[in-house]
Amino acid sequence: MAASGGGHGENWMEFVMPYDPNNIFAKILRGEIPCVKIYEDVRTLAFMDVMPQAEGHTLVIPKDPAENIFDLSPGGTAALIATTQLVAKAVKKALACPGLMLIQLNGEAAGQSVKHVHFHIIPRTAGIDLKFHAREMADPKLLEPIAAKIRAAL
Repeated sequence: MAASGGGHGENWMEFVMPYDPNNIFAKILRGEIPCVKIYEDVRTLAFMDVMPQAEGHTLVIPKDPAENIFDLSPGGTAALIATTQLVAKAVKKALACPGLMLIQLNGEAAGQSVKHVHFHIIPRTAGIDLKFHAREMADPKLLEPIAAKIRAAL
């Protein structure tokens, strides 16, 4: 199939990667691993990051199997962005944070550690440093009250 039109350029399909259905987010979507859920609809899921870089660090994932943004359909991308915006507004309101970082990484070289496309929503306050990611697991019991605040702000 030749790639053409849509502003993607000639080689946009070379970025498509094989999807690993055993990645941790795929297991969360199948209910094999628990999560502290913030929001869910037919196309997306938002939940607390168990290795938060800041209080309220939330992840948003599509339900479509896609390793990175290049693998996700336009409809899946639109749903992912819409949910990210919705949840980011709720995080900002619930935690009264003056700023938010939205991070979306593609590929190992960019720092992507889970091979399922996702957005990080990280609340930011001046003078408070980010924790290192993937170093320390948070107690889900401590994440639930923060999640409840965010859910209430949706």
